[in-house]
Amino acid sequence: MKATLKKTLNRLGLDIIRYKEPSDILPPDVSEDEKAICEKVRPFTMTGPERVIALINAARYISANRIAPNGAVVECGVWRGGSMMAVAEALHSLGDTGRKLYLCDTFEGMTEPTARDLQFDGKKAADLLAAEEKDTGMWCYADEADVRRNMALTGYPEDKLVFVKGRVEETIPAGINEEIALLRLDTDWYGSTRHELEHLYPRLVPGGVLIIDDYGHWRGSKEATDEYFAALPGPKPLFNRIDYTGRLLIKPA
Repeated sequence: MKATLKKTLNRLGLDIIRYKEPSDILPPDVSEDEKAICEKVRPFTMTGPERVIALINAARYISANRIAPNGAVVECGVWRGGSMMAVAEALHSLGDTGRKLYLCDTFEGMTEPTARDLQFDGKKAADLLAAEEKDTGMWCYADEADVRRNMALTGYPEDKLVFVKGRVEETIPAGINEEIALLRLDTDWYGSTRHELEHLYPRLVPGGVLIIDDYGHWRGSKEATDEYFAALPGPKPLFNRIDYTGRLLIKPA
């Protein structure tokens, strides 16, 4: 029966493959601790496992090397909090719970894109969003109460969690006034990414980590990043490729 079905599907250009759990498709060099964190945060993030693992390692790096020992971790664009949960899990396991974790988001879904905001294939972000219901994943709607509940699952001290609600263009830099050890940008669009870099990258300490989640997927994010760093004086930092979209750099001295 199975062979007959397989032949029929093959004629239609289809095939049968065995379903694999997400934990089964992680790279072979991923540790059991990393797998456990990836599995725990999976319901709360759209970030791929390679980027989650890079984030875990970035958190471990700033802790092990005492990068701004009390320096903050800042994330712009948090959706349901899964990526910051991964950071909190990693830092908590190391006993490094003195850092403030800033979660910056509208907590009301995506802001409207502009004409500069195109997908990697040239499709307009505005058209893609218009085709989706506002409660679907692409709009990234999650309210603050949901994110607070999810962050509580990590055991990270509640008094170290700072929720900055609103458009980043309106809440940054006023909402963040300290050194940053790890900065993750995931707001997709040109305008928000450019604003975040202009106001937050100067606060990132030398040796600190910057992660751009959407560099390869959204052209506006890439354009904003390239423009910002092209205008900086001195040698340009090396952007390391995490996966098709994520990029990571360590800020030079």
